[in-house]
Amino acid sequence: MKKTVYTGKAPEAIGPYSQAVVAGNLVFTSGQIPIVPETGTIAQGDISAQAEQSIQNVGEILKAAGAGFGDVVKTTCFLKDMNDFVAFNAVYAKYFTGKPARSCVAVRELPKGALVEVEAVAVLGE
Repeated sequence: MKKTVYTGKAPEAIGPYSQAVVAGNLVFTSGQIPIVPETGTIAQGDISAQAEQSIQNVGEILKAAGAGFGDVVKTTCFLKDMNDFVAFNAVYAKYFTGKPARSCVAVRELPKGALVEVEAVAVLGE
């Protein structure tokens, strides 16, 4: 069983992909940059503000799929600048309290000039 997930409470995909896909009992979110769904623009502010928006977008997609932050087993996080690692972690820790497995890397550039992108894998029914 495979189905796509869509919610108007998270940004529209800016390319040929889905916000998330549910395959069996797994939810795979697409990477979420800090786009404010209501405006379609990048959240203003520093890494903390952008991390909040990116993670909230992930949360809305998880909710639409029938999951939540507590169901997340793996995240992948992309930072434009590894100097933002500590500030990013402070925001991340508020949401992912179950401490899922994680990769966090610095990248040269993210879409729309974002400072951060976050994706998640969750298990339904846990």
